[in-house]
Amino acid sequence: MTSSTAEEYDVIVLGAGPTGENVADRTVAAGLRTVIVEAELVGGECSYWACMPSKALLRPAAALTDARTVAGAREAVGEGRLDAAAVLARRDSFASHWKDDGQVQWLRDTGIELVRGHGRLAGVRTVTVEAEDGSERLLTARHAVAVCTGSRPVLPADVPGLAEAHPWTNREATGSPTVPGRLAVVGGGVVGVEMATAWRALGSEVVLLVRGDALLPRLEPFAGELVADSLREAGVDLRFGTEVTALERTGGSGPVALTLGDGGRLTVDEVLYATGRAPRTADIGLEQVGLRPGGWLEVDDSCTVRGVDGEWLYAAGDVNHRALLTHQGKYQARITGAVIAARAQGRALDTSRWGAHSASADLAGAPQVVFTEPEVAAVGLTLAGAERLGLRVKHVDHEIGAVAGASLYADGYRGRARVVFDLDREVIVGACLVGPAVAELLHSATVAVVGEVPIDRLWHAVPAYPTISEVWLRLLEGCRG
Repeated sequence: MTSSTAEEYDVIVLGAGPTGENVADRTVAAGLRTVIVEAELVGGECSYWACMPSKALLRPAAALTDARTVAGAREAVGEGRLDAAAVLARRDSFASHWKDDGQVQWLRDTGIELVRGHGRLAGVRTVTVEAEDGSERLLTARHAVAVCTGSRPVLPADVPGLAEAHPWTNREATGSPTVPGRLAVVGGGVVGVEMATAWRALGSEVVLLVRGDALLPRLEPFAGELVADSLREAGVDLRFGTEVTALERTGGSGPVALTLGDGGRLTVDEVLYATGRAPRTADIGLEQVGLRPGGWLEVDDSCTVRGVDGEWLYAAGDVNHRALLTHQGKYQARITGAVIAARAQGRALDTSRWGAHSASADLAGAPQVVFTEPEVAAVGLTLAGAERLGLRVKHVDHEIGAVAGASLYADGYRGRARVVFDLDREVIVGACLVGPAVAELLHSATVAVVGEVPIDRLWHAVPAYPTISEVWLRLLEGCRG
C-alpha cells in the first residue's frame, strides 16, 4: 500500500553506491535536505562486489611477487604459496563482511536520510519506494532527483544451458568463500584478466577464453600483450579466438561442461562471465518521465538528463555510460551536487570546459588502473584514439626497466611506458604505463593531461632520483628528439 501523504525533500538520490553517496554529501553540505534510496547494501557494488574485494584478492599476490623480484627478499620467502584462507579472510574484512552498518552510520553522521527499498520514478520530481514487505512510500523533491543506480553484469542471451549452469559474475568471483579447483573465465577485459590473475595466484587452474585476438582491447596494444605474457608465465591457459557455444551443469551443481566454437570441450568447477555491463534502469520508472526503460541515460556535461524538461533529473556514475569507473562516478557526483546546489540557490552555472559545473574529465582525462601482474595504468587518449580524432600527434615509448629507480624496485623489472603528445597544442593527451607499481605513477600523468601542462613547463617538473618516476624525463627527451 502506498502512503497517501508524500514525504518532501529537497533532493532524492536513487542508489547508495559511491556515486549516490557523494551526490548526497554535496547537496547536504549545501544545506539541501537529501534522502537516499537503496534496495541493497549502502556502499554499492564497489564496496562489496567490485573494487574493494577484488583488489583485496589481488594485493597479496602482488606483494609476494614484489618480494620474489628482489635478491635477499627472494630468499626469505622462498617458494612459499599464498595462504588462501588468510587472503579470503582479509578480502572479507575489506568487504565489511557484506554488512553496511559502517556506511549507514556515515550517512547518519553526514545528515543524509536513508529509505530502504526499490525506488521508481512516478512523475516529475516524484519517487515511490517499495520496501521488502511490499509497502510503499511516496517521496517528492523540491529541486532534484539524481539517478545513481549503476550497472549490472551482462550475460549472453543465446548460449544454451547458460542459466542452468549458474555462472559466476563479478559478484561471485570477488565473493567466493572457497578457491575453485578449475575456473574458466570468459572475457578478456578488466574483470576477466584481474580475476584470472587473482584466482590463479590462489591455486586455481584457470582457462581464459577470449573471443577476440587481444586482452584489454581499449588500451594500448602493448598493455594486453605484456599482461598476456605474464598470465601464461603464471600458468593460465590463455585461448584467443574462442567462443563458448553451450554449457551443461547437470542438476545445477557439480562440474560445468563447456562446448567451444571449434567443437572442443572443457570441464571446470566454475565459469565466470566477464562480458560487459548494462545500466540498472529497467525498473526505475523511466517510462513515467518519457524515457526508455533499460537504456543508458544520456546526460550533458552537467550530468543533467537529456530529454526531460525542467532540469530536475540527473544521472551520475555508470548509469550515464560516460566512464564506467568508480572514481569517475564520484567525480561526476561532485559535479552533480554542485549543479543541483547552484540551481536550487538561483546561481548561474559555469559549464565551460573545466568549469565548476562540467564533468570535462570524463572525456579528456579519465584514469584507469588494471591490477594485474604487471599493473596497467592509463589516462586520456590512446595513440589510435588520438589519430581517430584527427590530432597531429607524436608518441614516445620507453622501457621503464631502463631507469635506475625501476631496476632498484625489482631485479629484471619489465615494463613499458607510452605518452601521446599533441604537437599543435604542445601538451600530453594520453599516457599508458605497464609494469610493477605503475599505479602510483598515474596521478602525475592525470595532472599533466587534465591540467594541459605545456611540454616546456613539464621539463621543470624534476623526477626524484632514483625513482620509477624518472621515466617521465626519458619520455620528454623522446618528444624533444
